[in-house]
Amino acid sequence: MKDPYEVLGVSRDATDEQVKAAYREKARKFHPDNFTDNPAAAEMATEKMKEINEAYDAIIKRRKSGGSGRSGASNNWGANNTTADSNFNDVRQLIASGRLEEAQEILDGVPPEQRDAEWYFLNGIVLYRRGWFDAAYTSMSAAVRMDPSNAEYRAALNRMQQSRNGYNPYGGGGYGGTTSVSCCDCCAGLMCMDMCCRCM
Repeated sequence: MKDPYEVLGVSRDATDEQVKAAYREKARKFHPDNFTDNPAAAEMATEKMKEINEAYDAIIKRRKSGGSGRSGASNNWGANNTTADSNFNDVRQLIASGRLEEAQEILDGVPPEQRDAEWYFLNGIVLYRRGWFDAAYTSMSAAVRMDPSNAEYRAALNRMQQSRNGYNPYGGGGYGGTTSVSCCDCCAGLMCMDMCCRCM
């Protein structure tokens, strides 16, 4: 699905009234009734109207669920914080509510030439939470390279570096939520396996 804000031609910071006005303007322009003399154009307009309606519904749904608010619960990694100068407050809210696939979908919809440091930071968080540590680390490193003075990005990268040795690729927990495996755990596991083999 395309970025709904892009479909309606509004910024992510647009007010509800601006979103509604953009929707009405697009709906007037592409309503199939405008093309009754041209069946092919009417068919294309119907598809366009479907896209416009889905985009509007998606934005309203996100906003009702808090996806465009100006406040958010903070966590150790800072991704839940919404800021006035952020282009991705909706993505931050989706991450905060655990809707990682939707967050990734929005991020993937941003053209490569428009991907800034915040994009790489949030992409790194989504990838990390989904268990793709190496790709997450690469993305987070890019965010820090692009904006080395950003404390939020540096802190996230430092946490990734600290947890890298004990990273559990199957854990998929939150940030800092990975656990390292101790020697005792390994020995206990091996002893248990040995006993099972002898019983067999």
